[in-house]
Amino acid sequence: MRSDSKNPPPHRGGGGPRAAWWRGRTPHAVSTSDCADHPKTGTEAAPSTASRSPSPVPLRSSGEDFSRRAVLAAPIALAACDRFASAEATPPTVPPLKSIAPAPFGTAIKASQIDDPDWVALARANVSQLTPEWEMKMEYILADGLDRPNFDRSDRIAAFAQAQGMALHGHTLIWYAQGKEAFAGLSGAAFDRAFDGYIAITAGRYRGKVRSWDVVNEPILDDGSGMRDCHWSARYGHDGYILRAFEKARAADPQALLFLNDYNQESVPAKGVQFLKLVERLLKAGCPLQGLGLQSHLWIDIKPGVVAAFMREAAQFGLPIHVSELDCTLRTEDRLDFRSQSERLTAQSARVTELAQAFAALPKAQQFAFTVWGLRDTDSWYRQGEKDDGKDKPLPFDSFGRPNPMAAALAAGFRTPA
Repeated sequence: MRSDSKNPPPHRGGGGPRAAWWRGRTPHAVSTSDCADHPKTGTEAAPSTASRSPSPVPLRSSGEDFSRRAVLAAPIALAACDRFASAEATPPTVPPLKSIAPAPFGTAIKASQIDDPDWVALARANVSQLTPEWEMKMEYILADGLDRPNFDRSDRIAAFAQAQGMALHGHTLIWYAQGKEAFAGLSGAAFDRAFDGYIAITAGRYRGKVRSWDVVNEPILDDGSGMRDCHWSARYGHDGYILRAFEKARAADPQALLFLNDYNQESVPAKGVQFLKLVERLLKAGCPLQGLGLQSHLWIDIKPGVVAAFMREAAQFGLPIHVSELDCTLRTEDRLDFRSQSERLTAQSARVTELAQAFAALPKAQQFAFTVWGLRDTDSWYRQGEKDDGKDKPLPFDSFGRPNPMAAALAAGFRTPA
């Protein structure tokens, strides 16, 4: 694994089912949403609590060479932001999400966010469980090689969770997308020792500190036509590497609840069927599988009813269910989709409310946790780099920590199980 892999890549924790939509897009010109979310950088300094009014144009050093076009455009951008800021909808009033969720309410975390006092305050108010977004993954831990595992950032996240009285969900031990470089050149018994040893040292290190683990992440092809081929399956078989990983994780941490985690089960029918068949095979094989992770990377055009229907199907096994990585993008693949932002938010609220209602309707013993893949829009993988259009609102809070309509949708769903 490359030694410079110290900063997370701009993707969600579980891959990216539709990340190619906006690949190659160039940063957009000033738009009305620039006023609130500063899309040029993806993240921005929050305004002081005294004013809470965002500055629409980033401050620059006096020595910077402004182009004539930039100088002329600045007053226009300021005027646009002032005009649309006054028309911005009033944020909904929502109680702390952890106070109304039927199970621990969680968020993804990056170690750097521990140094952001606004993020920490928002998390303390709303969150009771944390999932490391990237820094507990093999790509980070083995960036310097199998013989030099690095747990500095995951240790920091674990310490923060403990200090805040928050639960910690481990993410993730084995993922098809990582580990190939670190395991390159290994075969036979040497490969086995490295595979088993990695799980033992990682899960063992956090024994007693994590509540649970995503043991295997995303083993099923996007279209649901079968299992993914990867370096793990090449050695042990498609089901074999999953069985082995769960067995080694159980030995390393007998108290942690062990999850199988995947995405798009609700929105791609064939993938949902494959997921359920895999769970059935694993349980029949004696796998110590103890929970199901439904990532729930939703989008607004998922047909009404399918999210709740899959939740009911997954619940048939009687296992705890973790809504593990919720976000809901407003973007679609249709270039002729001219719906307004308001219309998109209405569609988003319907999908998110449906998910929250379906989770709240589960038997209490199956409500493991409900996790969003970030708190603020600008924390989202959808709002990083070239993917950032400055308009997307995939998470419960805006860039200044104010509730989005999505937060209200979650609250409504939790209160009205269906």
